[in-house]
Amino acid sequence: MKKLPIIAIVGRANVGKSSLFNAVLNRREAIVAREPGTTRDSITAKASVWTTADQKSQKKIRKDFWLVDTAGIKSPDDDFELTIQEQISQAAESADIIWVVVEADVQITDEDRRVAKMALKSGKIVFLLVNKIDRAKGIDLDIFTRLGIKTIIHTSATTHRGMDSLLGQLAESIPNATIEEASNRIRIALLGRPNVGKSYLFNTLAKKQQAIVADRAGTTRDINRVIVKYTGREIELMDTAGIRRSGKIGQGVEYFSVLRALSAIEQADVCLLLMDVNELNVALDQKIAGMVKDSGKGLILVVSKWDSAAEKTAFSRDTLAPEIAANYSFVPWAPLIFTSSVTGQNVTKIFDLAVEIVERRKLRIPTPELNRLLSEAVGAHPPAGLKNRTPKLNYIVQETDNSVPAFKIFGSQTKFLHWSYRRYLERVIRDRYDFVGTPLQLWFIEKHVAHRAGDRPREIS
Repeated sequence: MKKLPIIAIVGRANVGKSSLFNAVLNRREAIVAREPGTTRDSITAKASVWTTADQKSQKKIRKDFWLVDTAGIKSPDDDFELTIQEQISQAAESADIIWVVVEADVQITDEDRRVAKMALKSGKIVFLLVNKIDRAKGIDLDIFTRLGIKTIIHTSATTHRGMDSLLGQLAESIPNATIEEASNRIRIALLGRPNVGKSYLFNTLAKKQQAIVADRAGTTRDINRVIVKYTGREIELMDTAGIRRSGKIGQGVEYFSVLRALSAIEQADVCLLLMDVNELNVALDQKIAGMVKDSGKGLILVVSKWDSAAEKTAFSRDTLAPEIAANYSFVPWAPLIFTSSVTGQNVTKIFDLAVEIVERRKLRIPTPELNRLLSEAVGAHPPAGLKNRTPKLNYIVQETDNSVPAFKIFGSQTKFLHWSYRRYLERVIRDRYDFVGTPLQLWFIEKHVAHRAGDRPREIS
């Protein structure tokens, strides 16, 4: 596998970089809005382009590359903005090809000249994308040759005009390389309220400055991703925007940021719920934990900023752990860890827990073992039922095609089982097989109904 080329999209704010990014990917990966400065972090995604190997065979070859969407370039007014501008420079330096984006219906600005000069000075292959070409009626487009970039392509991200030409020239400029995703890759999403330290932990886990860290809420908007290797396994980290209470979610960009965070839950294998040690047991944190549980994903409760509480005598693991466990009694299987991104305390243990959770989620239990366990559980504590109806539980099988550990329990009068008995059976299964960090699904099915419908249980080899 050859080194994959990196394509960086740069330009001043609001020229349509994120729209072009989405158009190339053919999906809404970056947030697009009319307000300038929407993109803050450099967003990276895998993309592909197809080209013909030769005229005789007409065989198609797939070429993979990394596409990087950057924030709009402008003069840094403060340290926060300077961090963004430094990140743009890093993206351009690491890129093999730079796409400089300008607006077709706007005269060349000083920022455009500065971007073009920076790109040409890098010595990399540079394309000038004159975007929003559908607005440029009656405008002399030859003026953009003054920027000194030879390869000029007229594009419209909204109508996809010029996209075939752009991708065609790109295919001629990059080597044959494909991305082979590891089958054992683990995806971890960092979740929590704004400003609880998600990006700080993300950077510490990734061991590089991948996301922007600032002492203000709402810094991360898109899902920021990085892939690291740990004990021979590929781990994809996803940093997400802070989730606010429904009444606190603003319109526009912030609303879509929350949607990206919810999307990250669906994409993840394991979710880290970060809780600020100085603001524990917040109702919204519990709601997020419930969302992860309902999605059937692995969950680790992470108390962040532990270094800030180290000198406070009121704080100790022994006093806080029972309090947190009581407030998260609906996810008693979620491990609790105290971390500090500043000191690095327990950070690598997060990887160990995530790997263990993923392995437990893959555990498959033979049907005879399960039925012996069910027989022991029912013998020790028979179900009482409700309304003078006594449920009978006959046998149990594990679903083999479900990403969440799931079990079908067949019997009669199962609808009269008390909820506490369902919890009892789950606890029995967990005590025997240690399904740490993951929810379980128990489905109670009337035996005669299942057989009449032809839905017979499947054996596990």
